[in-house]
Amino acid sequence: MRSITRSYRTGDREVVLDITADCQDFVAGAGDGLLHVFVPHATAGLAIIETGAGSDDDLLAALRDLLPADDRWIHRHGSRGHGRSHVMPAFVPPYATVPVIDGALTLGTWQSICLVDLNIDNVARTVRLSFLAG
Repeated sequence: MRSITRSYRTGDREVVLDITADCQDFVAGAGDGLLHVFVPHATAGLAIIETGAGSDDDLLAALRDLLPADDRWIHRHGSRGHGRSHVMPAFVPPYATVPVIDGALTLGTWQSICLVDLNIDNVARTVRLSFLAG
């Protein structure tokens, strides 16, 4: 298995960050296998969704509705509502696996691999890309 980490700056706002190009670059020329993407953070996740047509904003809006940034959370430190960021990975998991054929991701036409981060207190994220040859 071949594995690397990539760093991303998500800033001080909620974000859906498209990392598909980095994932494709990692598997280019690798043949057939599986790409496993993992976020080693308790407050971030990965989603395979359409981006650029509003779905990324819709996801953030749905997460705001489902997990409001208010004082209801028992886990409290950092910004108001920070506890919701610790619950989010139960809904947007910290991992995704995508088949790779001939060194290309087999995503659907409108699918992208996205880092989802609601934690405005942590501006930097690490993502591990691992390729398991078939």
